Amino acid sequence: MAGDNFSGAIADYRSYLRFERSMSPNTIESYSRDVTALCAYLGSNGCQRIEDATGDNLCRYIATLAENNISKRSQARVISSIKSFFDFLEREGRIPRTPCDVLDAPKMQKYLPVVLSVKEVEAIINSVDLSKPEGHRNKAMLEMLYSCGLRVSELITLKISDLFFDERFIRVKGKGSKQRLIPVGDYAVNAVTLYLEQRRTLPVARGKEDFLFLNRRGNPLTRQMVFKIVTDQAAAAGIGKAISPHTFRHSFATHLVENGADLRVVQQMLGHESILTTEIYTHIDTAKWQESILKYHPER
Repeated sequence: MAGDNFSGAIADYRSYLRFERSMSPNTIESYSRDVTALCAYLGSNGCQRIEDATGDNLCRYIATLAENNISKRSQARVISSIKSFFDFLEREGRIPRTPCDVLDAPKMQKYLPVVLSVKEVEAIINSVDLSKPEGHRNKAMLEMLYSCGLRVSELITLKISDLFFDERFIRVKGKGSKQRLIPVGDYAVNAVTLYLEQRRTLPVARGKEDFLFLNRRGNPLTRQMVFKIVTDQAAAAGIGKAISPHTFRHSFATHLVENGADLRVVQQMLGHESILTTEIYTHIDTAKWQESILKYHPER
């Protein structure tokens, strides 16, 4: 059956991503979702086996995404997933040759993330009301996001046993379960220390004792909760930018680059596999001084 053919290929591809590529669960889900949607399209358009997919099939599928107003960035991600899938099938000998040679990612403007200034970061952190029960926790979270450039997934899974404050570093488990050590500044250390003193008086769910940041029921925070905390504090500080927890990571990296940090060091602290990913922060810095020149140059 066609469905069995497609589902079997997808299952094998998921195993490949997990066990050979060591990709994170989120990345595996994203790639699998893209490939599953493609296979559903192929099956409903007369393609009975994955081996029968042609370049024309793939081009028509991408065209339907464009017709449905899927963003160019999302189209590029889907194309990347499809190419990875068919490359896997070719390497496994399940198809004689990948049909993806005809696919080109849409041209996009270079994406530059939203970045906060140092004053804006300070305003957000200082806007936390420490008289509230969650005040010290929220301030400690914001300090850790900015001081260490953490992903939100790394923040909510951070353990007390990962804190080595005497040595001024923390241990973080990032994408693909890869661990890295990150220096931590005094502001973050002090904020977390105050929070830990308060945390001793709060309920902790069984089995969650080692998680650093907990909700009022003693369970680890969710991504959604951290997002709400960040956006609420930005609003309280009068910051009009559309930000998220990841904005603190972008700001952390940008400020390091602006102050002369070696790009390889920033790469290691962020846990980027490729230096090319980290290089976006040099573009942010370049964009700022270009804007300044155009603004103040007498002959502009």
